Amino acid sequence: MYPILLCAGAVSLIVYIREKIRACSVRAVLLKSLVSFLFLAVGIYGAWRGAGAASPLCPFVLLGLLCGLLGDIWLDLKYVFPEKDVPFTYAGFATFGVGHIFYILGMLLAFPPTENPLDAILPFLLGALLSAGNLVLEKPMKQHYGRMRTTVLLYGFLLFGMVLTAGYLALSYQWKETPLNLFFLGGVLFALSDLILSGTYFGTGKDRPIDITLNYLTYYGGQFLIASSLVFLR
Repeated sequence: MYPILLCAGAVSLIVYIREKIRACSVRAVLLKSLVSFLFLAVGIYGAWRGAGAASPLCPFVLLGLLCGLLGDIWLDLKYVFPEKDVPFTYAGFATFGVGHIFYILGMLLAFPPTENPLDAILPFLLGALLSAGNLVLEKPMKQHYGRMRTTVLLYGFLLFGMVLTAGYLALSYQWKETPLNLFFLGGVLFALSDLILSGTYFGTGKDRPIDITLNYLTYYGGQFLIASSLVFLR
């Protein structure tokens, strides 16, 4: 079942990217929803198969994936209904931010730090620095956040905090826990996707077909890897 879901996700993603490049439409939103439902389906399958169903990682990852599904819908609807661009954009950022919180909680509860628990604060301190650095580089990167500056700062903190927490825990467990390794790789792809998307949202000339393709390949690659962490729970 797991390979079938991955293949279905890959095929659906290709169809969606072609439609997205062709036009921003309700059809594109529906196709995107299908791809996102499939990464949620991978997570549900991983929890259902029983190997790690008792792990606290399961409910939190499933909630995070659900947030991803909802966020995907909001952020694509902003193109279909441009007059509601602002509320859909804020809804997307908020939903993905909550999703990162769920991911972080799931990892920390399922894989507590092996050393001093206070060390788990370090990823968030580094995440705050990276998020602040992103704002400092706003002009050099030829982007304009405008009234979204605070939202971008808070979202960046949660995004980088999630990625660095996954990396810290994977290193803490000496890269022997496959779910954590998948989470870290997925988080890195997720962050790369958001960096590409940032150019599309807040810059100019970054909405070419290659930008759209790279954005969705990295984003969905990240979400499917995170969902797969439940498949490999022991």
